[in-house]
Amino acid sequence: MQIWVDADACPQVIKDILFRAAERAKVLTTLVSNMALARTPSSPYIRTIQVARGFDGADRRIVEEMQPGDLVITADLPLAAEVVTRGGHALDPRGDLYSEDNVQERLAMRNLMQDLRSTGEPLGGPAPFRQSDRHLFANQLDRLLTRRRDA
Repeated sequence: MQIWVDADACPQVIKDILFRAAERAKVLTTLVSNMALARTPSSPYIRTIQVARGFDGADRRIVEEMQPGDLVITADLPLAAEVVTRGGHALDPRGDLYSEDNVQERLAMRNLMQDLRSTGEPLGGPAPFRQSDRHLFANQLDRLLTRRRDA
């Protein structure tokens, strides 16, 4: 298993958790973004890929390179749906693990909300990132890495 990170919008606190996990579990972790990333430690288990600026460039690169069983960290529901379809695991930075059972429903809800916003309906944005989100993410990541180790 490799870990792929949709890094442009990933909170730094989540990247820091991933950096520690990569070292501890000795799992290759690749951050993909369309801009240079600061604060990336030097490690044989951590690498960065910078793609050209443009719509969904990082997403496309992740889908091209990921393999079944890989873990992708993303808040992007279309990317998560593609990852799950391709046999990967998708984990939201808030700790939500996407699966065949829930990703299509969440994608449909996202599309509905996007349609409502386009009509001018005031809906607000996502809730602020909280300490509990960080803990949920770390716990889910630990479960996935433990499963990998035990397999």
